[in-house]
Amino acid sequence: MTRIVIIGGGPGGYEAALVAAQLGAEVTVVDCDGLGGASVLTDCVPSKTLIATAEVMTGFDSSREELGIEIDHDGDGVGDTVRGIGVDLGKVNRRVKRLALAQSHDITSSVTRAGARVLRGYGRLLPNPEADGSRRVSVAGADGEEHELAADCVLIATGGQPRELPDARPDGERILNWTQVYDLKELPRELVVVGSGVTGAEFAGAYQALGSRVTLVSSRDRVLPGEDPDAAAVLEDVFRRRGMNVMARSRASAVERDGDRVRITLTDGRVISGTHCLMAVGAVPNTAGIGLEEAGVKLRDSGHIWTDKVSRTTVPGVYAAGDCTGVLALASVAAMQGRIAMYHFLGDAVAPLDLGTVSGNIFTDPEIATVGYNQSDVDDGRIDARVVKLPLLRNPRAKMQGVRDGFVKLFARPGTGIVVGGVVVAPRASELIHPISIAVDNSLTVEQIAKAFTVYPSLSGSIAEAARQLHTRKLAGEQ
Repeated sequence: MTRIVIIGGGPGGYEAALVAAQLGAEVTVVDCDGLGGASVLTDCVPSKTLIATAEVMTGFDSSREELGIEIDHDGDGVGDTVRGIGVDLGKVNRRVKRLALAQSHDITSSVTRAGARVLRGYGRLLPNPEADGSRRVSVAGADGEEHELAADCVLIATGGQPRELPDARPDGERILNWTQVYDLKELPRELVVVGSGVTGAEFAGAYQALGSRVTLVSSRDRVLPGEDPDAAAVLEDVFRRRGMNVMARSRASAVERDGDRVRITLTDGRVISGTHCLMAVGAVPNTAGIGLEEAGVKLRDSGHIWTDKVSRTTVPGVYAAGDCTGVLALASVAAMQGRIAMYHFLGDAVAPLDLGTVSGNIFTDPEIATVGYNQSDVDDGRIDARVVKLPLLRNPRAKMQGVRDGFVKLFARPGTGIVVGGVVVAPRASELIHPISIAVDNSLTVEQIAKAFTVYPSLSGSIAEAARQLHTRKLAGEQ
C-alpha cells in the first residue's frame, strides 16, 4: 500500500488526505493545531463569521430609512434617527470560536471516516531518502513522544502566519494581528488598521459596521491596490461615506503601547493614535525549521516553496500545497493544489493548476468577487478584450433592496465573444460570481450567457444584461 504523509492539516492538507484515502493509500496527517488549519481556526471561517454579524448591522444602517423601517425607543410608537442597536463583541467572538472549532471537528471526522490517521504534533522532513526512494518524516508528538514515519510521498501544507514589523510587535491586547482579535471581549472604541489589502479592508469594514471608529492606514494611493480599480474605488467611497478615516500613501514605521492607547508613528513623522491597532501587513510562510532546505527542497527568496503546476517540489516524492507555496493565498487554491498532488502521485487523471479560472471574493460590504482576466490585463495589453460595466443602480432588485453601490463587469474576447473574466461588486457577490466562473472555465460566449433565463427581478439579471450588451457590440463590430 502506498504510504502518504501530509504535514499540515489546512485545506491543502485535509483535502489531499481525503483524495489519497479514497484512492486507497495509507494516509497520515501530521498537524499541530487542529484540522482546518489557519483557514478554519484563525482566518477564513472566524473572520467571515465576524463579518456575518457586521453585514446585518450595515444592511440595517444603510437601507432602513429608505425601506421605511423605524425604531421605537421609548414605547410611543414613533421611531427616530438614532441607531438604537449595538453589538456584544464578547458574545460575537464566543460564537466565532465555537463555529470554528465545530468546523474543525467536522473536518477531522470526515478525514478519519475516509480512513486517514491524524497525528497531533510537529512534522519535519528528514534529509536523506531511503534506498527505495521513500522519505522519512520525524514527528514531535503532542504526547511528548518522537515518531518516525515512512512515506512514499510527502505533502508539505504548513500554511503561513501573520507578518510582523520589527517595531510593531503584537501584544494580543492593544496591538493585534488577525489571529488575536477573537480574544477581544469589548468592541474597540478607536481602531487603527495598518494595511489596506484584503485582510485590512475586510476587518476595517467589519469593525466600522460593528460600531468602532476606524482609521485605515494605506501605504498605497488607494485601498485594495491589487484589485480591480473600479471595485476599489467603490469600496473606498463607501468606507469614507460611512465615516472611516482612510489615510492613503501613509506607511506605519512603529506601533507602541501608551497606557490604554496605542501610538502609530508614520514614516513621514506624523503620529496617530487609537485604543487598539490591528496589523494586517501580509503573511509569511511556515517553512522554516522543518527540514526542507536540508532535504533539497528549493525555496524562493520569500521563503515560499517552489512548485510546478502539479504541486511537485524540486525533490522527487515531495509535493507542496497552500499558502506555504505562495501561489495564491486562497483556501480553494490550496485545496486544489492538495488534490492535484495526490491525483498526480497516485497516477489518477489530473489537469495542471489553472489560475486563470480561479474565482476569489473580498468579504467587505459590498463584496468584491473576481474571476479570470481583469482590468489591468486589458489596460496593459496582456489580452485583447471588450468590457461592459453595468452599475447596480439600474437593477430593479437592487432598487427594491436599497442597494446603491456596486456593479457587474464582464470581459469578452472580440470576434468570438468568449467570456474571459468578470467582476461583481454587490451584496453576496461571492454567490453571483459563480455563473461567470462557469463561463470562464468552459469558454462560454456572451451569446450563451445572454440566452440563459434569469429570474426577474434579480441581481443576476445584470450579468445577463452585460452579456447582451457585449453580444450586441460583437454583432455591430462584425457588421
